[in-house]
Order: sequence, then C-alpha cells, then structure tokens
Amino acid sequence: MLNIIRRTLPALALFALAPAARADEAKLVLPDLESVQFLGVSGRSLLLIGIVVCALGLAFGMSIFYQLRKLPVHRSMLEVSELIYETCKTYLITQGKFILILEGFIGTIMVIYFGWLRHFEAAKVVTIVVFSLLGIAGSYGVAWFGIRVNTFANSRTAFASLKGKPFPTYAIPLKAGMSIGTMLISIELLMMLCILLFVPVDYAGPCFIGFAIGESLGASALRIAGGIFTKIADIGSDLMKIVFNIKEDDARNPGVIADCTGDNAGDSVGPSADGFETYGVTGVALISFILLAVREPSVQVQLLVWIFAMRIMMIVASVGSYLINEAVARGRYAAADRMDFEAPLTSLVWLTSIVSVALTFVVSYLLIPNLGGDTTMWWKLSLIITAGTLAGAIIPEVVKAFTSTNSAHVREVVTASREGGASLNVLSGLTAGNFSAYWMGIVIVSLMGIGFFVSSQGLGNLMLAPAVFAFGLVAFGFLGMGPVTIAVDSYGPVTDNAQSVYELSVIETLPGIEAEVKKDFGFDLSFDKAKHFLEENDGAGNTFKATAKPVLIGTAVVGATTMIFSIIMVLTDGLRANMQYLTILHAPFLLGLIAGGAVIYWFTGASIQAVSTGAYRAVEFIKANIKLEGAVKASIADSKKVVEICTQYAQKGMWNIFLVVFFSTLAFSCLESYFFIGYLISIALFGLYQAIFMANAGGAWDNAKKVVEVELKAKGTPLHAAVVVGDTVGDPFKDTSSVAMNPIIKFTTLFGLLAVELATEMQTGTRLVLAAIFFAVSLVFVWRSFYGMRIHAGVRAAETERAAAKAA
Repeated sequence: MLNIIRRTLPALALFALAPAARADEAKLVLPDLESVQFLGVSGRSLLLIGIVVCALGLAFGMSIFYQLRKLPVHRSMLEVSELIYETCKTYLITQGKFILILEGFIGTIMVIYFGWLRHFEAAKVVTIVVFSLLGIAGSYGVAWFGIRVNTFANSRTAFASLKGKPFPTYAIPLKAGMSIGTMLISIELLMMLCILLFVPVDYAGPCFIGFAIGESLGASALRIAGGIFTKIADIGSDLMKIVFNIKEDDARNPGVIADCTGDNAGDSVGPSADGFETYGVTGVALISFILLAVREPSVQVQLLVWIFAMRIMMIVASVGSYLINEAVARGRYAAADRMDFEAPLTSLVWLTSIVSVALTFVVSYLLIPNLGGDTTMWWKLSLIITAGTLAGAIIPEVVKAFTSTNSAHVREVVTASREGGASLNVLSGLTAGNFSAYWMGIVIVSLMGIGFFVSSQGLGNLMLAPAVFAFGLVAFGFLGMGPVTIAVDSYGPVTDNAQSVYELSVIETLPGIEAEVKKDFGFDLSFDKAKHFLEENDGAGNTFKATAKPVLIGTAVVGATTMIFSIIMVLTDGLRANMQYLTILHAPFLLGLIAGGAVIYWFTGASIQAVSTGAYRAVEFIKANIKLEGAVKASIADSKKVVEICTQYAQKGMWNIFLVVFFSTLAFSCLESYFFIGYLISIALFGLYQAIFMANAGGAWDNAKKVVEVELKAKGTPLHAAVVVGDTVGDPFKDTSSVAMNPIIKFTTLFGLLAVELATEMQTGTRLVLAAIFFAVSLVFVWRSFYGMRIHAGVRAAETERAAAKAA
C-alpha cells in the first residue's frame, strides 16, 4: 500500500530536473501571482474567474443530475435500480473503510519521510496529511456521485426505451456521463485553484503533494479492486446462460445483481476515481516542473496561469460542444425509428476536439503573446497541447477499428466462431488485440514525436529539460476534453445496466401493465423495440468504454516517460556524466529491461487469477442456489452473497498486487540505479502494449457477442455459446488487467523516483542488503497472488465448511 502514496509524488520526482533545488524543498514556493498582468488583470484575478467557471460547471452537472432524477420511470424498474444502488453503497462503504486503513499506514510513512528524512516543520507535515485526506475525499466523492447518477439513469433509460424510439435510449446515458464528467473536472480544478489562491505560498507545494497522494490512494484502490469485482460478477452471471440455457440478465440468476453492481464498481466507480486522480496528478506534475525548472519568476507566473486557463477552457469547450451536438442529434434522431448510436457520440468527440484546439490557440495568444521575450512560444506550446488533444479523437477512431460492432475485426471474430466455435473465437480476438497494439503504438509515437520536435525550437531558453515539459503537455492534451472523455466512458455502464434493469423488472409479465403505463405515462408499450434498442445501444456503450481506456493508458506512459527522463537527469548530472551506463552494454541496464517485462506479466496473471478464483466461487454458489422452477426472481439474500464473494476476492487480489509492486520498486531501486532505469522503461513499454492488446482484444470479444445477440438474433445457439465463452475470456482482459496497468505504471515510476533518490544516499553494502530483503518480501506476495489464491484452495475451504455444518 505504500506504493500508492509514492505514485503521486510528482513534485518530489521533479526535483531531479533541478538538482540544485533537491536539497531545498522550500523552492517549491509559488511566485507572486499579482506580479504579472493578463488582459489587464492580475494572474490572481484571472484565476478567481476560473473559480467562477468551476462553480458554473458544478451547477451544470448538478442540474443534469436533477433532470435525470425527475425523468419518468415505472416502479418495477425503479425498485431494481435502487437495489443496485444499495449494493453499490455496501461495496463503496467496504472499500472506504479499506482505503482509510491504507491511509493510516501511508500517513505514518508520510510523517516519517517528510518529518524525519526531509526535516519539514510539523505544520507542513500535518498539512500534507490533511490534504491527502481531501484528495481521498475527492476521488471517493466523485466515485459515489457517479454511481448515484448512473443508477438514476439506468432505470430511466430502460423505461424510456419502451416508447419504441431510439433517441431517449441514447440521450439519457450521455446526460449521465456529462453530469459525472463536468462534476469530476470542476471539483478537481476547484480544489487545485483553492490551494493555489488561498493557501500561503510556502505551504502550497506540500498541499499539492498531499492532495495528489490522497486522490491517488483512493483511485488506485477503487480502480484495481473494482476491476476485479466487476469481472468476477460478470463471468459468474454470463456462464449461467450456457450452463442453464437462460436468457441474458435472467431475474432468477443471483449473479445478475452482482453483475449490475460490478458494472458500476468497475466501469463507473473505478474510471471516475481514476480520471479524477489522473487529471490532478498531471496538473501537479506540470506545476512542480514550472516551479523547479523555469528560471524566471515572471515566466513561472505566466505558465502557471496559462496551464490553469487551459483547464478552465476544457470545461467551457466540453459543455458548449455537448449542447451543440445534442441539439443537432435531437433534430436528426428525436422522431427517428432507427439510429446509429455510435454516430452522435463520435461527432461529440470530434466536435469537442476541434473546439478545444481552437480555444487553445486563441487563449494562448491572448495570455502569453510574449513569454520570456519569445513572441512565438504561444503557438508552439499550443501546438504541443494540440498533439495530445487530437489524440483524444484519433485514439477512439483507432480503437473503434478493432472493437466497434461495425468493425472488420469484430465481424471476423463472429465469422470464425460459426465453424470454429470458442477456439477460433478466442484466436480471432487475440489477433484483433495484437493488431490494435501496433497501430496504437504508431499513433502515440507520432504524437510524442511532434511534442519533442516543437520543444527543440527554443523552449530550452526558458527552462531545463524542455522535452520533459513537452511530454507532460502532450499528456495534458490527452486529457484536454476532460468532461466529454469521462462522459463517453460513463455511457457504457448505464447502457449495460439498463438492459439488466429491463429484464430484472420483469415488466413484461406484470398484469395490466399496458393499461397502467398508458394511463400514468401516456404512451403505448413496445417491448420488442425496447429490447432491441437496449441491446444495440449496449454495443455502442461497449465501443466507447473501449475508446477511453487507451487515452488514460497513453497518459500514464507519456507521463512515465517524463518521469524516467527526470531520474536520468539527476543520475547523470544533467546528461554530463555517467552516460556510458545508459546502454545495453551496461549489463545492469539490460537486466533491468528484462525484469520490468517479468513484473508486467506477473501483474497480468495475478489480476486474472483473482478474477478466476472469485468467479469460480461465484459460479459454485450460483449453481447451488439458483431456482429456475417456481421462482420469478432470485432472493435478495442470495444476490447479496454473490456481491460478498466478489468483494472478498477483489480485496484479496488488490492487497497482494499493491505489496508486490511496492516492494519490487524498493528492491530494484536499491539494487542499482541504472538497473532501475531499465526496469522503469520496461514497465512503461511492456505495460503500454500489454494494456492496449488486452483492452482491445476484450472489446472485440464483447462486441462480437453483441453482434450475435442483436443482429443475428442467435441466442441459445452453439454460435452464441462460443461468443459467450470468448466474452468471458475478454472480461478480465479489458476491464481488470488492462485498465489497472494505468495506476501500476504511474505508481512504479513516481514512487521509483523517490526510492532511487533515497537509495543514492546509501552505502553500496546497505543498498544491496535492503534490495535482497525487499525482493524477498515481494516474492512472498507473488507466491500469495497465485498459490494463496488457487481455485482448489477455495474448493477445500467450501468442503470443510460443509463437513463442519453436517457434523454440527
């Protein structure tokens, strides 16, 4: 768990960029924001306007929240969505307690590190701890808000589909997503602006650090555990379709409620918290870079205000683009009997990207027309950010080529499954994932290359290591459409839940339902169209869930590249010494490259093992307790038991993973500094391609199943059984291992910067002894991640429990 604290120490990490500043952390002091004028007002006044924009963003998000709450919904569907919310609350409360335990542990480490090793005064140490709690509250709060919004939207979407028109089935999930997106970005930006404007300047640096630590802790726990939870439930629920030949989301299946909870835990709670942390950490890293690597205080002020202005424009661009796109979509589809659900989502992404790019250049020209005496820097910095912003639109297009229901790769998976069954289904999905990793890598390299090229055109006159700043800005640009990126990601769990709510409500079997709905809501029911639209829209949700993942993964890798370069700067005294060790001819460096790949593959196996064992236990319980004769719905007690199984294995898996990553990072940083550089490079590269491969292979399998169910209407056939098997293989690929790679890469790199800084102050003998101890501890948890969680151990435990019960 110590790992989580370190993955968000970008400020400390960036001490490497200015070696002279490392010994004096007081240099993390903000310059006077009143000292520079922007458009006739001071930097401080301009940022105060930013707070107003954030408040308007919060108001916009809350207004959508209340709009969703007031939408009509039948009581049968409302009861189901409220049950899902109650189980989500139970899960979140359990995770909240777990996070607070971790915070107690990490808080102790913070006190030791900052108070004892860094000699901060007591007030600053307390400040860091307090702001870490605020960071946790932010991540946890937006996650809770996300499930509340989604559980309002799922039942309203399901009910709106009964009108027989596709547009409401699209509009409601997107409304929910925009509510979450604008709230998330506005809260994160508001908290950072408050630190910048209202905290004393000599305390602001530690406050940013503490805030980043806390939000990262909350995000890591919720993202990794949520990914394990959701796929245990999903697999346990899906396999019943084959075992008992029952329909999707059959109300008699005790696993369905857990699956719905998992849709929120893994696809809403996790991404919301992760998004909050990602936006915060990227901002803190850039702030720290500016304070430590830029020489002139006036240039520091200009860049700080400019960075926050870009964030503020993100909210304006996203909300404005959403409103325009929604008006156009309503005009085209409101009365339509058919629509391509992906079309308006795609146009929203591209419109937001174009508007964001335009605003980036306009605002940059207005705010920094002359930066440190350079009148060209405004468009150069804008161009670097644009490379990242365009990625927010280009990457989804590349992802759709491998995961959309209309893509050739998904069609290939379906075709292969016709004669080849599950075997060729799996092989075709693996092919799609591998091809996607190639093309995605080319896109990311191209975008980072643009940033590097532009940074070489004079940026070095203003700061140290301009390429590092450029890579940070590319990552910043990746996140440039914040609310919309979160919105299209959040679209998926609502569409998935809406299908489930429809089935669990058993609304079709309720006596007199047609007359009741006609009387109370004023429209005629269309069950067949409703089911078709919900299933088809779920395919669009699957696609756009897939498109958001590589954006976050790419951000982690681009950020990791920045941080790795920072370590190299300090170890080589600004690239002036020890360069002979940064080569594969230096054996420890090469060995580090090999070690990083080993850890990525261990992590993949450990996270899938947690899913496999938990799913086995869930299936075991569901098979023993499902009642198909004489029952309309599964009992609440049985459904909650499946939720309990999912939570148990999610926390076990998360605990093992965190400790292995933490102790491995300590061990390798102590072993040899250039071994550790190779290790970090390998973690980033192996992690990037493993994550993209797994995410897109999983997306292809998922939507191949959707094609068979929606277009081919082939449920209950051998073809359907084959694609269900492929989907259950892809579940942990796309929603557990791949998405958790993001926090793993960021933690390992950021904590590693701190660890290697401490290690360089030790004697060689001490380093080697500590490396051996830490590595031995990591091996204990590697062993536990498989041998302590093998499926047979669960079986034996269950047999022992049954034997004890019989004896009693």
